[in-house]
Amino acid sequence: MFQAVLGAYGLNAEQFTIEPFGSGLINHTWKVYNEEIAYILQEVNTEVFREPQNIAQNIETIKKYLDQTAPKYLFVAPIAASNGDDFVVLDGHFYRIFPFVENSCSIDFVHHPEQAYHAAKQFGKFTRMLCAFNVNKLKPTIEDFHNLPLRVEQFKKALEQATDVRISEAKFAIEEIIRHYDIEEQYLHMVDSGALNLRVVHHDTKISNVLLQVETGLGLCVIDLDTVMPGYFISDVGDMMRTYLSEANEEEKDFNKIAIREDVFAAIHKGYMEEMDQVLGFAEKQFFIYAGKFMIYMQAVRFIADFLNGDIYYKTAYPEHNLIRGLNQIDLLNKYIGKEAKFEEIIKKINEDRLSDSKTILN
Repeated sequence: MFQAVLGAYGLNAEQFTIEPFGSGLINHTWKVYNEEIAYILQEVNTEVFREPQNIAQNIETIKKYLDQTAPKYLFVAPIAASNGDDFVVLDGHFYRIFPFVENSCSIDFVHHPEQAYHAAKQFGKFTRMLCAFNVNKLKPTIEDFHNLPLRVEQFKKALEQATDVRISEAKFAIEEIIRHYDIEEQYLHMVDSGALNLRVVHHDTKISNVLLQVETGLGLCVIDLDTVMPGYFISDVGDMMRTYLSEANEEEKDFNKIAIREDVFAAIHKGYMEEMDQVLGFAEKQFFIYAGKFMIYMQAVRFIADFLNGDIYYKTAYPEHNLIRGLNQIDLLNKYIGKEAKFEEIIKKINEDRLSDSKTILN
């Protein structure tokens, strides 16, 4: 396979070392390198991305725009094959190659607030640079990816069809999801009122999707652009909240380890708003804290719905895996909600400091 794919790019597989790379769960990724040059080879998961050409078209459209409006921005786009194609298709599998960015690295976990700050700043910068871009030029790469009303409806259907055993096992989780239906109601009100503007957003803002400088830890750019499509800023901010705030991830069984790091929340707000403060409307800014509830709740809903459906979507390692994941996210959600007043104080302090700094510069 490697020889055929690399050969389509004019490369000889025998001249490279090829090894698995990264921690992504969707696409298969390898680093292809020798002493002179390095590439990232990736096979696109067509079970998730059913129309890979939509990905290629979106990336190419954005690249052309940024080449004209922000030519110095590091936008890591795939390299065209020798025949000019976006992908190399082999036995129904879609492959592509990216340049490897030297002196860069990615991390899988937020160890300290500075990492959250640089990541949030890069995701904010990406959306800011595309604020004048015609979002209607982009195609959905995963339909209804962050459609909360759809996820709640799927949960309700799963509840109607679930076995009595699964309903009994998930009793507390079901009650908690129903108790928080107001999160969906608020989302519907936000969208219907026009409070949220449709923007170009990444949709998958885990920390591993940001390249950092090896020596300094400074942010370089965002990567893994397959989910870039029209959406609302709460998707990006909310996913950072969901995946950065707690040291324990969604696989943790000991919920005592789930805790909200306030300094990481402050770092996310500071980094993101340094780029997006002049872009977001006044109404949008009021939903910054809501963004975390939106994404955490949606993931809890999806895990519990899948458990009720008999574990047909997410891969599981043991019988109650999706139930534990869902309960994990419910615990994170409740702890997040418990911090809302503190979050308001943090944002107020950041805004006051920013205003004070601005006055100092003017004086």
